[in-house]
Amino acid sequence: RIFYIGVSWPERAVPLPPGPRPAHKSSGSLPQGFSGLTHLLHWPLTPGDGGDLLASTSPQTSTYHLRSPAQTSYTLGGYLEAILIARDHQGRPKAHGGDLFRAQLLGPDLKAGVPGDVTDLENGTYLLTLPLLWAGQAQVQVRLIHSSEAVRVLRGIWRDQWATVDFTGYFRGPTGYEETVTCNVNPLLIGEEEGTCHYRDEDSGELWFCARPPTLPCDSLVGHSSGRYWNVTTPHEEALLARNVTNKTLPQGIPPIWVAQENNRSLGEAMALASFLSPPQPCHPGIPAPRPSGFYHQNVWHSLSCSSRSFSTADSILRCLAGRVVHMMGDSTLRQWWEYLRDTVPALKPVDLHATYHTGPLMAVDTTRAIVLQWRTHSWPLRSLRTPVAALHSVVRELGGLAGGPHTVVVLSLGAHFTTFPPSVFVQRLAGVRAAVAALLAREPDTLVVIKLANTGYKSVYGSDWFTLQVNRLLRAAFVDLRVAFVDAWEMTSSLALPDSIHPGRCVVRNEVDLLLSHVCPT
Repeated sequence: RIFYIGVSWPERAVPLPPGPRPAHKSSGSLPQGFSGLTHLLHWPLTPGDGGDLLASTSPQTSTYHLRSPAQTSYTLGGYLEAILIARDHQGRPKAHGGDLFRAQLLGPDLKAGVPGDVTDLENGTYLLTLPLLWAGQAQVQVRLIHSSEAVRVLRGIWRDQWATVDFTGYFRGPTGYEETVTCNVNPLLIGEEEGTCHYRDEDSGELWFCARPPTLPCDSLVGHSSGRYWNVTTPHEEALLARNVTNKTLPQGIPPIWVAQENNRSLGEAMALASFLSPPQPCHPGIPAPRPSGFYHQNVWHSLSCSSRSFSTADSILRCLAGRVVHMMGDSTLRQWWEYLRDTVPALKPVDLHATYHTGPLMAVDTTRAIVLQWRTHSWPLRSLRTPVAALHSVVRELGGLAGGPHTVVVLSLGAHFTTFPPSVFVQRLAGVRAAVAALLAREPDTLVVIKLANTGYKSVYGSDWFTLQVNRLLRAAFVDLRVAFVDAWEMTSSLALPDSIHPGRCVVRNEVDLLLSHVCPT
């Protein structure tokens, strides 16, 4: 049973429902340059009309080779550089950039991996830079995620389409009779503006619209769910985004290399030789993020910005979380963190809040150690099964209700549900969330706020990795000048030889949670 305690008020003092209001206007300004979407989301343009499929970039014919002559061995802490030449399906070199390639350096025997940096020279060639961070064998792997021609399709959809999905709103009358209508972020997507119901979040100021139901009033909206995925591509565009040319590994261009470990030093000692590594420091908010932000060795993520720790036992996790209240707000990839902690730590007992599981709220507690672990999804736009509208709280609303302090941990994950809308929709959400985070840190600076970047996974017009890259650019820009910590889930899901999944496996989730806990308990 869940008990709610009500407080009665004298009739003349009964408070009216709060009216619409903007969120924290005094702290709502964005960092300099954040409003310049053109600069933040720059991507090389693709010339031509893209009508010839054979002229698009091919993963079968594109090649890469070492920039310098091969060596017998390479020095730990150095870099390996390679040149990638993009070619079309007839083997002809491309004369422009804009392809989305992903490079990795892998050590399969050591369960090691690190993302490489891909620099687009905008002439059909790309510079691959891969740091050498472990001793032993290493192998370069390059994948074509999307050709430049496919990226042009995605960019056009993001620019020209107001949305690529819609949603369903469920209205219920006093007798239980229900009517369903289409809902979305813009009234023009569901009909004439005068024929719509408008809903304004009183904390963030964001708007949501549903078509007016045939007979029921607008205030009878009780449920929300995903609607339809729209057909927004032509057959030719679908061919450019087809599986046979998307997320494909290029033919091996460089044989395995050997990275030498000097003087038989340990991994940690040898890593210190790398000139680009700063002295180890405890993990704390506000540390600038290097590129790459870390790497895997023996399936353990090693941060290059701070001394991350491994929390391999339930007891170590409990000692870290003792006395803390953890508020997780965001999408289902963050729910995976809650589920990992619930499943790994038997002392964390789930509390049945009789909520819809996939949207929350979910709670687990350890009353002996005063640990509270909560997760709930963000509000619409949200692709989900039917869920009560009353359970869809905005992140701004939740943050505004937190007192904060040294025992409060806030984790936010935003982005996955915004790739079906133009970037302006996500920018509006970020503006409100950033303002709420700034206000929380202003009233209680000791509050720990962690931003989980969006991870790899989707490869379609509804959620491509190219969209996710842009979303992460905006996320970093929104919070760059606030004292928050980042967990770079993009790099953590693109460093090992694992299949991409929007919901990564336990190995990746464990390392993401360990990095979170390294910020909660830096020493």
